[in-house]
Amino acid sequence: MTSENVWTYRSGVFGDESLSVIGFDVEATDGKIGSVDEESNVVGDSYIVVDTGFWIFGKKVVLPASTINRIDPQERKVYVNRTKEEIKAAPEFDETTYRDSGYREEIGGYYGRLPMI
Repeated sequence: MTSENVWTYRSGVFGDESLSVIGFDVEATDGKIGSVDEESNVVGDSYIVVDTGFWIFGKKVVLPASTINRIDPQERKVYVNRTKEEIKAAPEFDETTYRDSGYREEIGGYYGRLPMI
C-alpha cells in the first residue's frame, strides 16, 4: 500500500456518512487501545485520533482510515488491523502539527510500509 492510499477507507468499511465514531472504543488485533477522540472523513484524507489513556501514558495516536477493518455501531467499536506494538511505534503525536502535511507524510510512510493484515 502506498502512503497516499492509507488515508482512504477500505471498500465497505465506512458507508454511513452520518455516523460519527467519536467516543467509540478502538480495538487493535491484540486488544483495546483507547477511544476515538477526533475523526476526519474527508475523501482521501480520512483518519481517527485515538486517546490511548493509560496504555501509552495518556498519549494520542493518529490512525489512517486504511488501518480500520470494521466499524460496529451497535458495540460502538472501531476495529483496526494493527497490533498494539505497531501503533505504539508510530511517529509520535503532536497536538500542534498532526494536521500538517509533513507529519501526515511521516504517518503515511510508516503505515504504508507495514504489511496489510
